[in-house]
Amino acid sequence: MNRKSVVSWGVNLFLTLGSLIAMFPIYMAVINSFKSDGEMFRSFLSLPQAISFTNYIEAFTRLDMLNSSINSATVSILGIAGILLCASLAGYKLSRTSGRISGFIFMLFIASMLVPFHSIMIPLTRMAKTLHASGSIYGLSVIYIGLGVNMAVFLYHGFVKSIPRELEEAAYMDGCGELKMYFKIIFPLLLPITVTIAILDFLWIWNDFLLPLIMITDTTQYTLILSTNVLFGEYNKEWSLILSSLVLTALPVIIIYVFFQRYIMEGITEGAVKG
Repeated sequence: MNRKSVVSWGVNLFLTLGSLIAMFPIYMAVINSFKSDGEMFRSFLSLPQAISFTNYIEAFTRLDMLNSSINSATVSILGIAGILLCASLAGYKLSRTSGRISGFIFMLFIASMLVPFHSIMIPLTRMAKTLHASGSIYGLSVIYIGLGVNMAVFLYHGFVKSIPRELEEAAYMDGCGELKMYFKIIFPLLLPITVTIAILDFLWIWNDFLLPLIMITDTTQYTLILSTNVLFGEYNKEWSLILSSLVLTALPVIIIYVFFQRYIMEGITEGAVKG
């Protein structure tokens, strides 16, 4: 074996071991979600003696997962739609406008990405309460738009530079207005980065726990990930139901990521290189 083959073999071995380590918690959660608490505590690493969906059925009905799924889907759809609309317009305008003011505004978006959420958590909670945005999934969606628009503007800003200005000039000469030109010509060309941003924000909003926890108080407004917190009692934790509910919660995210992961990598790479 030459040196190149040894290096390739070593890299593949390292990546395989890393993949197994990353997949091990998922494997343990899935196999133990089919066990009772007694069987799970007797042998946590073994396969279940029999495949039973009792835990899944009980978790689905007990946590009212249908309502929680609707709440999570509503927050995700509204939040993503708002982020895509606001960020695409802002990213396009900032990319096409030269000058110090445009550059300064863009740098503000970049700088806001460096601010940790925990440092603005208390002021954000007070502001949301003042604006009557807390306690509602619709108010929660607006907050997600504000928190997610900075990264989206950064990605759109870089991707827009790959679009020739001649397309816009031709549209203007044909009498097309600026907004009509944007939605008819520019926005369809932004589809690769738009899909990337939509998937990334869906993974973020669907899996987020802290923001719904501090904003939502009504149990009927709980998101899917927040509803699983009910099973974590101070003196009692029903691990079989917890694992089954977590598997159900993560299933939509895993399916979407498996089918659309190539769009994530392509969109981020193109936006970064062309920016």
